[in-house]
Amino acid sequence: MNNLLGRHQSVMPDWLSLYYRHPIEITHGEGRYVYDADGKRYLDFFGGILTTMTAHALPEVTKAVSEQAGRIIHSSTLYLNRPMIELAERVATLSGIPQARVFFTTSGTEANDTALLLATTYRRSNQILAMRNSYHGRSFSAVSITGNRAWSPTSLSPLQTLYVHGGVRSRGPYAQLSDAQFIEACVADLEDLLGQAGGRVAALIAEPVQGVGGFTSPPDGLYAAFREVLDRHGILWITDEVQTGWGRTGEHFWGWQAHAQNGPPDILTFAKGIGNGMSIGGVVARAEVMNCLDANSISTFGGSPITMAAGLANLNYLLEHHLQDNARRVGGLLLERLRAITAGVPSVREVRGRGLMAGIELVKPGTDEAAPETATAVLEAAREGGLLIGKGGGHNTAVLRIAPPLTLNVTEAEEGARILEKALTSAR
Repeated sequence: MNNLLGRHQSVMPDWLSLYYRHPIEITHGEGRYVYDADGKRYLDFFGGILTTMTAHALPEVTKAVSEQAGRIIHSSTLYLNRPMIELAERVATLSGIPQARVFFTTSGTEANDTALLLATTYRRSNQILAMRNSYHGRSFSAVSITGNRAWSPTSLSPLQTLYVHGGVRSRGPYAQLSDAQFIEACVADLEDLLGQAGGRVAALIAEPVQGVGGFTSPPDGLYAAFREVLDRHGILWITDEVQTGWGRTGEHFWGWQAHAQNGPPDILTFAKGIGNGMSIGGVVARAEVMNCLDANSISTFGGSPITMAAGLANLNYLLEHHLQDNARRVGGLLLERLRAITAGVPSVREVRGRGLMAGIELVKPGTDEAAPETATAVLEAAREGGLLIGKGGGHNTAVLRIAPPLTLNVTEAEEGARILEKALTSAR
């Protein structure tokens, strides 16, 4: 393992960070468990950053990949592609967007990049509204709309980005307000920002639940209230569902549906879970917006027959086995357990989340100051105990991120909570 780590360090960028003091090599997995090169088994509560949506080595997906690979792996978007069309039909219907068109990419970053291209072209403006504490990917354009300094390495940008308040409920100047007052204050902030913008704004892009930012979200209805303002100005609404889509939040199939009073978004982006580990991203938009490009465009690898076959099999499994309901039920029980085991832990400021998407915010005891060292210590202790979790957080926050596959059962949820309880106790 040390030899592999040395090889990694000799050829990979310094900024390509690894978890753990002694990084692990994951060699295989099954269900909700993975194994490292030493044969140790771990309960996976992070799913390759919310990507293993159903299960590791799900037979229906591996069979679809194997069968498609035996026929043809690649052709590009220059040819008719049956699996791509079939998956696009399913996604278009599920999106809730009328007259929906779908374009497939290879990642969430590329999906958001495409959404920005569509919005700025359609509106003839490079002004974008984004949320503070947000994360939308690592491309040049996506970094330029990321409101999280830890993930934004350059101030150079092809876009003029204006940051709106509202993605973080329990911190900031409006934290002590009621939900209704919070929404009212955030809408006033948006109105004020637009009054000073000077020119047309193309779109607002927002994660319904901020992923890298620490699984924080606004009160339900905030983006519906924003939408009333956006519509008056002709501004598009892009919902970034890379982490929140496909029923992970339990209550809804898409995160935007918690803010659905004024209908679906103009553009929806997705990735991660749909491929269950295969490289799939995509954009859904109403036809008028999707068709606004007046130059040629293709995708060499977006919509690959093999990834589309995997996506179809994975989506069918998700729907046939009612995994959104499972996320709501088991996720609700898991959140209750997490709140119970952290009730007496002075370093825990808040447990929050929806469905199988939970965050535990850590602070230095007796303060509101973030405790990133504690988060790292808990991460290490959880791994020692046989549990893999993630970490994140935005401005001055340290958050443990918990997002198991949506097939998680009650016994496994309890097992993970027990390991995490010991990890939190040892890291005090």
